[in-house]
Amino acid sequence: MKKGISQLCFPDEMGIEDVLSISKKAGFQGVELMVKEEGELSLESSERDIAAIGKIAGDAGIELASLVTLIPWECPLTSADAGLRARGMRSIEKTLEAASILGADTILVVPGVVGCDFSPGVEVVPYDVAYERAVESVRKLCAAAERLKVNLGIENVWNKFLLSPLEFRSFLDEVSHARAVAYFDVGNVLAFGYPEHWIPVLGERIKKVHIKDFKRSIGNIQGFVPLLQGDIDWKAVMAALGKIGYDDYLLAEIAPYPSFPLKAIQDISTSMDEILKL
Repeated sequence: MKKGISQLCFPDEMGIEDVLSISKKAGFQGVELMVKEEGELSLESSERDIAAIGKIAGDAGIELASLVTLIPWECPLTSADAGLRARGMRSIEKTLEAASILGADTILVVPGVVGCDFSPGVEVVPYDVAYERAVESVRKLCAAAERLKVNLGIENVWNKFLLSPLEFRSFLDEVSHARAVAYFDVGNVLAFGYPEHWIPVLGERIKKVHIKDFKRSIGNIQGFVPLLQGDIDWKAVMAALGKIGYDDYLLAEIAPYPSFPLKAIQDISTSMDEILKL
């Protein structure tokens, strides 16, 4: 397996060139970049702008493993507002286009939101309605994904949706397209399940993996802790990934330390080295 890190592990104000350079020096093989509303890599970025970022990565000797956009949290594909759904779709289409230019084979997709405790302003949508809208939206996105040869990595997130591995598997099977795959987040299931149980159920559908750690005794958004300091059974997780033949990226997605953000990058790297030995 390969060792990667998300741009979300770095301070918001840090530029992409520094993110890539620091990641390379810290021993990471790949980085997941974020498409934002505005900035270096954004909805407004031109093909030339995006290609320039690819050159920076190439010069740094680091792979662009995947891309993510957080815009579908604010503009969910499951919203009752057709305008919000359309904006969410466009943000994902733009992320697909950027991934194609940058050579990333997968983007992370939040398929919808039923509700969200840590963002109380998010619209609450009936579960069955959210499911139908999410399936419809992801199916529509599959056409662009196929044309651009980039996977739609559906992630399990704290959106009160796809709450079991059986349902996650059924969702992907109902979308029924080779470009609709699982982007499995190990830490996100620990509040209500065991990641080593999810992995064999999702099996070869898993194309990318996010890692973080979590303390069940805290149980809320504050329960996410640095790697190796939570309750993840890393031996069981790595054994389960090995059994399904997973050999792609483990990408850390962990908030930076408030005072010493670059120390966090080093700690993530050394902790991942221990996990990858298992």
